[in-house]
Amino acid sequence: MNKPTKLLEHLRRQFAYDAWANREVLASLSGGAHPDDRPRQLLAHILSAQRLWLERIRKQPQSVPVWPNFSLDQCEAQMSELASLWNEYLRHLSSSALSVNVAYKNSKGESWNSTVQDILTHVLLHSAYHRGQIASQVRAGGEQPASTDFIHAARRSLIE
Repeated sequence: MNKPTKLLEHLRRQFAYDAWANREVLASLSGGAHPDDRPRQLLAHILSAQRLWLERIRKQPQSVPVWPNFSLDQCEAQMSELASLWNEYLRHLSSSALSVNVAYKNSKGESWNSTVQDILTHVLLHSAYHRGQIASQVRAGGEQPASTDFIHAARRSLIE
């Protein structure tokens, strides 16, 4: 297997992990008291950003705000749809497409160009960053956050 093919398979596995971790966070938030609404807002933002970046790659108009006010039920629906959309996109993505430049405007209206590979990496890291914030918020509220460490999922064969 050549390096670009290995990278593509790695990214596909990382997106499988990301979808699993988001489901774990949703289950944790759905089962707890969480008087602070911030964890739900952060999860909604993760999902909105994932949709936004996929729409940018596909040259589609932005369909949701960057900070939507999704309920947990709406987060669950978004999560399910996004997992399917990303799986479909990644299944048909070629190794050569990873280096394609995508032109877009950020939320400040600034024009940028980024490679597909950099966008995919950003989506994954952005989600992990905010899941960490959610864990901190949940812990500060006296509850146990979801365990979303990659190694936890890999050791237990929770991802492919």
